[in-house]
Amino acid sequence: MFSNLKSTLSRTLTNAKGWRTNKRIVVIESDDWGGIRMPDKATRDAFQEKGYNIMSNPYCKYDTLADSEDLKRLFAVLLKYKDKEGSHPSITANTVVGNPDFEAIKASGFTEYSYKPFTTTLKEYYPGDDVYAMWEEGMAKKVFIPQYHGREHLNVPLWLEILRSNNKVFIDAFEMGFWGLPKNLYDENIFNVQAAYGSAEEQDIAYYKNAIKEGLNLFESIFKFKSKTFIANNYTWSPKLHQTLKENGVIGFQGMKYQKIPTQNGTTVDLYPAYTGRKNELKQVYMVRNCIFEPSQMPASFNNVKNCIKDIENAFLFKKPAIITSHRLNFIGVISPENRNRNLVMLDELLAQILKKWPDVVFMTSDQLADYLYVDGQ
Repeated sequence: MFSNLKSTLSRTLTNAKGWRTNKRIVVIESDDWGGIRMPDKATRDAFQEKGYNIMSNPYCKYDTLADSEDLKRLFAVLLKYKDKEGSHPSITANTVVGNPDFEAIKASGFTEYSYKPFTTTLKEYYPGDDVYAMWEEGMAKKVFIPQYHGREHLNVPLWLEILRSNNKVFIDAFEMGFWGLPKNLYDENIFNVQAAYGSAEEQDIAYYKNAIKEGLNLFESIFKFKSKTFIANNYTWSPKLHQTLKENGVIGFQGMKYQKIPTQNGTTVDLYPAYTGRKNELKQVYMVRNCIFEPSQMPASFNNVKNCIKDIENAFLFKKPAIITSHRLNFIGVISPENRNRNLVMLDELLAQILKKWPDVVFMTSDQLADYLYVDGQ
């Protein structure tokens, strides 16, 4: 009972402030597309056999680059449904546009960073499978719309420093072609290496600004349109990056109810309260996730559909858009087909229940919502 009350209170606090609308808007935001996590099942199992406990971490257990079969099955579920205006539910595919070039980095003695476009990584992972053609199909059918999640899902200056220190677990992971380690495997005083913008040091801020410019330019080069929204890795970024984001086309921030702002000591963050419709000094608007559909991260006993419907009910009660967070790993079957197939059944059920309960629902993507709020947000 206490857990239910706590959950209800959390939902209410998230939705109490900010912009309101009579429209029943549903947005599905999905992070990590394009980025490396675990290369494949063989790599995962070999790393586990080295004595590193990674199987309790769902990202290490399930997450990797989606192949064509993953995308085909996801799109098939989305294409089954339409809202009253004829729009399908669509995944806002928050995309990491680059991945480390491991060979070049090693050749430099871990002193220089090099990266490859994620489209190149897709070809390397799946040489007989034109995966990017499926991305294009999803965009053409308007069920898969990329937005910007970073040049890479990695704090580059911190990672290179760790590698130069010859940290064994990171070197072992590097040699196997990844870096996304659970925090329990490394020093608690090291900030999360997955948080690409997790420093407040001036030299790092300068690096981040350049990476954002390069990343957003690469995004536009790949997709032929600019990203209007940005979701920081691990919800962590400094306000000092806002101007650079604005100059490069970003008008909206996806995120949770707090922006995590790195502090000067590099191991902690300050929490800046956000709510949907809040604008910063540059008029960039915040869009706060208030619904959760993360079956790969929940215990088997958790009713993901029922609880997400409760989140949506609460959002609509407060006249808020229902912004659902659902990371890529939920839809990945390359490492574990059972993971993908089980979760797609739940996604199918969730969409069916949404349309049955709220036949007037309107499906949007994050860039569409940002446009809406950029004019009307308060």
